[in-house]
Amino acid sequence: MDPAAQCCDVVVIGGGPGGSTIAALLAEQGRSVVLLEKSQHPRFHIGESLLPANVALFERLGVRDQIETIGMRKWGIEFVSPQHSHRSYVEFSEAWDKSAPMAWQVRRSELDELLFANAATRGAQAVQRCQVHKVEFDDEGATVHAAQDGEPRRWRARYVVDASGRDTLLASQFGDKHKNPDHNSAAIFGHFSSAERLPGPMLEGNISIFWFEHGWFWFIPLADGSTSVGAVCRPQYLKQRNKPLQAFFADTILLAPSLAERLKNARLIDDKVHATGNYSYSARRATGDRWLMLGDAFAFVDPIFSSGVYLAMSNAFAGAELVAATLDAPARATHLAGARKRYQAHALRGLKQFSWFILRMTHPSMRNLFMYPANVLRSKEAVMSVLAGDVYGRSPVQASLAFFKFVYYCGVIKRWRGSLAAWRVRRRNVQEQGPLPGENVLEPNL
Repeated sequence: MDPAAQCCDVVVIGGGPGGSTIAALLAEQGRSVVLLEKSQHPRFHIGESLLPANVALFERLGVRDQIETIGMRKWGIEFVSPQHSHRSYVEFSEAWDKSAPMAWQVRRSELDELLFANAATRGAQAVQRCQVHKVEFDDEGATVHAAQDGEPRRWRARYVVDASGRDTLLASQFGDKHKNPDHNSAAIFGHFSSAERLPGPMLEGNISIFWFEHGWFWFIPLADGSTSVGAVCRPQYLKQRNKPLQAFFADTILLAPSLAERLKNARLIDDKVHATGNYSYSARRATGDRWLMLGDAFAFVDPIFSSGVYLAMSNAFAGAELVAATLDAPARATHLAGARKRYQAHALRGLKQFSWFILRMTHPSMRNLFMYPANVLRSKEAVMSVLAGDVYGRSPVQASLAFFKFVYYCGVIKRWRGSLAAWRVRRRNVQEQGPLPGENVLEPNL
């Protein structure tokens, strides 16, 4: 034991949605929980679009009314393709489960601060401006080494939760982090005032997806009147930049004429543009003896379906069960091995469900299916269930999803020349390495 270290049951590293959620759940059980956040809330974070599946989790945390206050209701998705003369609109009410027809768009600075405060209210010791730089494990637990405002701090914990986001503290410490072998993306983004939104209260808050030559754009309206706009691109496109980031972003927007029209009277807020690259990665393990990872600390692929916050919070609920089982029966090795396997399976299942669509969203066959959505054998309902976050077996969608995938693969075969060319482009894209010019590495949990 380290006599200079503060003792507790659990140290949670990272005060984002996942970390604050699991800290609140464990503190409610009467456990001593320390929640460490490296920054000071409120702090900027990208990832403003939530899923309908988040609603039930907010209700279980007792914060739904507060989310309603800061959020803008989101009922569906608009898809815009340069290869099609029309626009496609889908609604979450078209999913298999009709009980969750909406979500919210939120400022992440407000959401994260709200959830962090909720964890403190429920009994967690919430510490800010505290950067963790190392965790040492032994047979009885772990020592967490950190610095708060430059002063060394140490905690002695029986369990450690890594919710450090893009810092990937434990995965990096273990040498367990690797790039995604199938996907590699970069993003450039900013916030605008006076952007043109969709008309009417049922459409105004919807997210819009604009495909373009080098990837896709998001268009996310926020309750304060601003709009988040970002391009997710192949890294080699952003590496072509030979002008200031703001000018390059403006040129990129012009490559999507429909988006440029929506922004013709808009102004970039504070003239701030951000870029981040090479953020598709995962760790090989989500849990081990007395530790687990959740959210971006475990894996991140691509933000096109706004899955990041939901997966982090869902993993937090599942992870709280694993932590409780470990603290309550640390000597039951067989029981705990099974619990760890269940958590690993949970963390991978949601990621895989979204990843199948993410890795194919820029393929012409997938684009056609989204631009001409049809509900043959309830396939549209099944796809909308995935987009709403119903990825853990709540609805019996597997047969209908299998039919949708069959139709997709038929399209791939029919357009085999284009499919082969797209595959070659993606393989070159995955092999791209290195930072982007002017890169500002943030934590893109969208």
